[in-house]
Amino acid sequence: MVKPMLQELRSDLRKLASPQKAKILQRFFKTGPGEYGEGDMFLGIIVPNSRRLARQYVNLSWGEIDKLLHSKIHEERLTALLILVDRFGKAHKTEQGRIFRFYLANTKYINNWDLVDLTAPKIVGTYLVDKSQAILYKLVKSKNIWERRIAVLATFYFIRQGQYADTLKLAQLLLKDKHDLMHKAVGWMLREVGKRSLKTEIVFLDKFASRMPRTMLRYAIEKLSPQQRSHYLSIR
Repeated sequence: MVKPMLQELRSDLRKLASPQKAKILQRFFKTGPGEYGEGDMFLGIIVPNSRRLARQYVNLSWGEIDKLLHSKIHEERLTALLILVDRFGKAHKTEQGRIFRFYLANTKYINNWDLVDLTAPKIVGTYLVDKSQAILYKLVKSKNIWERRIAVLATFYFIRQGQYADTLKLAQLLLKDKHDLMHKAVGWMLREVGKRSLKTEIVFLDKFASRMPRTMLRYAIEKLSPQQRSHYLSIR
């Protein structure tokens, strides 16, 4: 009897598992009580192996992807999302829309920073780059940190296309965000803007550096000259 494809995928994931690595990842992704990844469970699989399996099982059915994404196992959710990324890149417009909607309907399970960072630019950003970005301004007001991070990271694709306006608007809206992971995400995206248009980043920093959380500012100015970094840190 032929095994269901999902069963085969789960079996292959477990062949790659490393209990020692799993312990390291559970600490790294803050899975303890009260931490942002509380209760998340790891097999201990490196991302390149998850990518390889995602390519191998890219034809997993929608129902099986849904089951995989709802898993308590971090790497199973990651593999489901990487399958969606691979399919999105090869899909026609209608199918891309379906993947985009499925992704946003399941943000509850896209619940750690690596899951967001590896997928939001490639699905949400790519889909929205030539459309209304209104959904990003809804997500950025969410109480769910991962939805806020999806909004910001989606604009990484825009940045790569030379479009900075939405990144800057979202960054401004997040100046008072309380979570360190959001400070890092916003600072990172501002730094990416600066790599492509230093003038654009400097204009933003001149206006908002004094109001930026220190972590956000430090991430944003990382690639600036020592003199520029000292200047912005001194006005914070």
